[in-house]
Amino acid sequence: MKITTMSLAVTFAMTSLAASADEAALRQKAIDAGLEPVPYGLQQVEDNPVTREKIALGKMLFFDPRLSASGVISCNTCHNVGTGGDDNLPTSVGHGWQTGPRNSPTVFNAVFNVAQFWDGRAEDLKAQAKGPVQAGVEMANEPEQVVRTLNSMPEYVERFGLAFPGEEDAVTFDNMAKAIEAFEVTLVTPNAPFDQWLEGNDGAMSDEQKAGLELFIDKGCAACHSGVNIGGQDYYPFGLIKRPGADILPPEDKGRFQVTETASDEYVFRAAPLRNIALTAPYFHSGQIWDLEQAVAVMGTAQLGTQLSDDEAATIAAFLEALTGEQPTIEYPTLPLETDATPKPRL
Repeated sequence: MKITTMSLAVTFAMTSLAASADEAALRQKAIDAGLEPVPYGLQQVEDNPVTREKIALGKMLFFDPRLSASGVISCNTCHNVGTGGDDNLPTSVGHGWQTGPRNSPTVFNAVFNVAQFWDGRAEDLKAQAKGPVQAGVEMANEPEQVVRTLNSMPEYVERFGLAFPGEEDAVTFDNMAKAIEAFEVTLVTPNAPFDQWLEGNDGAMSDEQKAGLELFIDKGCAACHSGVNIGGQDYYPFGLIKRPGADILPPEDKGRFQVTETASDEYVFRAAPLRNIALTAPYFHSGQIWDLEQAVAVMGTAQLGTQLSDDEAATIAAFLEALTGEQPTIEYPTLPLETDATPKPRL
């Protein structure tokens, strides 16, 4: 049989059409599973209009260690914008070298979460910003001392006035939190390979990553990890089918139960957002798993009752690497100058 140039062209065209149909079907499958791209543009938040002045102030506050009692720890200490928005430690080191009880979540894309912290105890980013400042194991400060510190520096007083015009006393603990929220709203990571693919660029993900996406959906991962942040939208028992060992699921940390005091919320946690997950090891609220493929395997057993093969775990992990987006470029701010009235560090 003689193969002509025309028949080769027809065969190639048919193969391309079949491949395009497969891409379209998988793309629709992802959309039906509730997976969404990170949107472009500044997100607005409730009860806190985001302005240029507020963002600039919030950026300074995010990096200012003088919000802590010791003058050493800032928001960026545990949510480092240079390392994926977290500190890459099992649990964060706080005041007096104390270690916290849970792994520090990434601040990147946190605006898309239904609530903040592993147990959802803060309804939004401004509520979250107040917590670590006051926590004895973290920044160990008091609202009154924070306000005293900020009022002691004329540049901060001026910037609070610009960020919150018309307020008789703009330098407040609440406004500090609102300014930090405004800055954190800007910490999003769009244009990940998955986003590009979801928006129509067939070549943005590798064949292995596409296979991982299909497994991610078919195995049931997307039932908990969906939305813009591929997670962060609801709460689920850790160990829904089989509880992990005490090293991964410490028995003394009962998760959302500490917020609701409802028995059914014991060992319930917010589903981890999976955006930039390849950058934010170690994993889980206990921070005890450093390898992404191992974390995938643990979730298969604990949440899905499925013993994933090594190849399946590796393929799903390859898809998760396609969730790494463009990291925000942040120039470290020059902070306001202290005065004689600025409270001294308390180590």
